[in-house]
Amino acid sequence: MKLSTSGLGQQSHEGEKKCLNSELWHACAGPLVSLPTVGSRVVYFPQGHSEQVAATTNKEVDTQIPNYPSLPPQLICQLHNVTMHADVETDEVYAQMTLQPLTPQEQKDAYLPVELGTPSRQPTNYFCKTLTASDTSTHGGFSVPRRAAEKVFPPLVIILL
Repeated sequence: MKLSTSGLGQQSHEGEKKCLNSELWHACAGPLVSLPTVGSRVVYFPQGHSEQVAATTNKEVDTQIPNYPSLPPQLICQLHNVTMHADVETDEVYAQMTLQPLTPQEQKDAYLPVELGTPSRQPTNYFCKTLTASDTSTHGGFSVPRRAAEKVFPPLVIILL
């Protein structure tokens, strides 16, 4: 399934990645994925990030991961922005976050979470199914279990005049 870019939150210039609708992004990410809210404090692990980047950029095993001896193993940061994306080729969803490291004094200051209690939103209805060759048709459709279709789509009302 390719994620449609129609109805996205932002228009973008050629070559830029587009921001996805939050509900669509969360449906693709799955029910166990949650993102911190803007303004919250998070812990950033630069070495782990560096190792992950090296592993995902198809570098050879012998390549040295850069070593930054003066960089602490973790940084307390404030989250300033979260943008949700999907890879155009693989539809893999990921989030891009803008972090600002806090000074030692800011880390000691009393911290009140940005949102002490957010109202519960109605969860997005979706279902997962591994597609097989028998699910496809020559006219571009595919079959879905009836129970899943009734859960996701509203009932059709046919009015005969």
